[in-house]
Amino acid sequence: MHWSKPLRLHLGVLVVGSLLCTSTPIIWLAFSHGKQAAVSAGAQQMREMSLRLIEGYRNTLQGGTETVALASTLPQLASPPLQDLQAKQDFFLEVLRNIPNATSIYTGYPDGSYLQVISTTRRDVRQTLAAPDGAAFAIRTIAGRQTGSVTSTLRFLDNQSASLGERPIDYASFDPRERPWYRSAIEGRAAISVGPYVAGTLGVPTLTVAAPMRDDPTVVVGINIHLQTVSRLLHAEGISPNARAYIVNGSDALIAHSDPGVMEKLLRAWTKGPGTGDATAGSLDTSLQTVARLRHDPAFANGGLARLQIEGAPHLIQIAPVEVSGLFKGDVAAIIVPLDDLVSQADRLLVHNLLIAAAFLIAGVVASIALSRMVSRSLNRLADEARLIGDLDMREKPVSHSWITEINTLAMALAASRHAIRQFALYVPREVVRRIVNSDGRALAEAKRQEVTALFTDIQDFTTIAERHSPEDVVDTLSAYFELLNAIAERHGGTVVQYLGDSIFVMWNAPVPDEDHAEHGCRCALAMKQAIGVLNEKNRRSGRPELFTRFGLHTGPAVVGSFGAISRQQYTAMGDTINVASRLEGLNKQFGTSILVSAATRDAVIDSFEFRPLGLVEVKGRAEKVDIWELAGVAASDGRSGG
Repeated sequence: MHWSKPLRLHLGVLVVGSLLCTSTPIIWLAFSHGKQAAVSAGAQQMREMSLRLIEGYRNTLQGGTETVALASTLPQLASPPLQDLQAKQDFFLEVLRNIPNATSIYTGYPDGSYLQVISTTRRDVRQTLAAPDGAAFAIRTIAGRQTGSVTSTLRFLDNQSASLGERPIDYASFDPRERPWYRSAIEGRAAISVGPYVAGTLGVPTLTVAAPMRDDPTVVVGINIHLQTVSRLLHAEGISPNARAYIVNGSDALIAHSDPGVMEKLLRAWTKGPGTGDATAGSLDTSLQTVARLRHDPAFANGGLARLQIEGAPHLIQIAPVEVSGLFKGDVAAIIVPLDDLVSQADRLLVHNLLIAAAFLIAGVVASIALSRMVSRSLNRLADEARLIGDLDMREKPVSHSWITEINTLAMALAASRHAIRQFALYVPREVVRRIVNSDGRALAEAKRQEVTALFTDIQDFTTIAERHSPEDVVDTLSAYFELLNAIAERHGGTVVQYLGDSIFVMWNAPVPDEDHAEHGCRCALAMKQAIGVLNEKNRRSGRPELFTRFGLHTGPAVVGSFGAISRQQYTAMGDTINVASRLEGLNKQFGTSILVSAATRDAVIDSFEFRPLGLVEVKGRAEKVDIWELAGVAASDGRSGG
């Protein structure tokens, strides 16, 4: 293939080439270095932030995990309340004073007893519990559930542990043995993490760490960490205005997000029930799916930085695992920054430099365009006409005119070629013409053996019709008939190989390959039959003769190619398959049918159509009998019509 480009391009290159050779490298180097520096600085910020985030996340949860580990060894917590109540209370109060991120610490027992100490320093917690003024802690106690006398109270203490009042509280709606943290710790017999969820008593977003007692695994101690504490760590605006950070758990569910609006919506979703937050998290931040795929990539098992597309835009994504003391396994912190935010300054510099360079280039480009337009306009029109000829688009067009004599000569030659090929296409299948025009024709000249589906049609009693009607009516009717059948054959991928009097020979899988040639042949025959029925309705109204057509279909091997003398050839197919298809068409008269197919065609499309068996029949010129079937229509399960 020879190299070529438009004329206007050649002239333009000559004018502006020297300017481009000097300005382009300078602009590109400045842009690429600035962009790379911006990306590197952003990536470094993301790595530093991920380290700070991981450290803060672990520090937030570390105190809770260590407390639960210590509490699971204390013997005074193994006995249910009201035994050792003061010792339990003192220990829990000390924990809450030393772990500001904890909202409550509690113990659940196998008899349904429960002891919980709650920090009421937050206003929303005090409002939920209706705590009195000055309350710093609330102690919830459930004891004696297995006896007739149940103790269930909520007692309030100030900062010095002095009592501020006590009131009974409902216990029937709460049983620690039914809570996820209790069941998971009992089943796993090891420390577990649960969350995120909205705590039932306090109504606050919570992460829980719980563990069974060492000496009595049916007793479980747990601590709740307020999730809002984790959210405060996720501030990514320092990297870019559109940066965001969040934490997802091992199930790819969102735990915390840097956007307060997203966090608020997520909390509202959690309050509606388990799993609701997971269902809505993907709609809250579309990058979650991308992060989920990245974190499951073995190359990022220990975290790392990647550049990926999110909603069609490039982003930098930094992920890092945040497992704490064997708990919260699979939790991952992710920081996402749009790449455009990092390279915006480099982009602005590039635009500035390009504008300066463009000012120098515009004059040269305008001059080259003006010079080449006069010449290339006519050449482009001729090229378009040549492409239309190659596509066998033979619509009449006026001959283009140019002030250049040679272009006018070429235009006249193309017009003559269009006319000659248009006439040629009337006598030869269109696809064959296309291949002859667009290639050297050797592939068509080489006859080869291949499987085809052949369809023959014939008009019943056409001789009688020709005798009873004027030649003009017969010609008009036959022309409309052939035009209709030719259009249907082409619509179903068939090639009309030959017109034989009032008959048509249509073939599939040659010259155009067609894997479903048998099915397309059957659908074509049904569509032709239906269309002829509509045509006959029109013929009856106009006084023209009605045409009743018989069809024969057979699938099998044939020799396909160009046959004839050296000076004149015809594209067709030969062999027993073609002969059998022609004979099947004639057998319709014997059986009173309209469409007959062979067993080979029927077997190829048995699931798509309905057939009626007619048995083995002797065919003229063939020693073996042929198993024939009547094509009745499209199978009910197929769902597609024959048209």
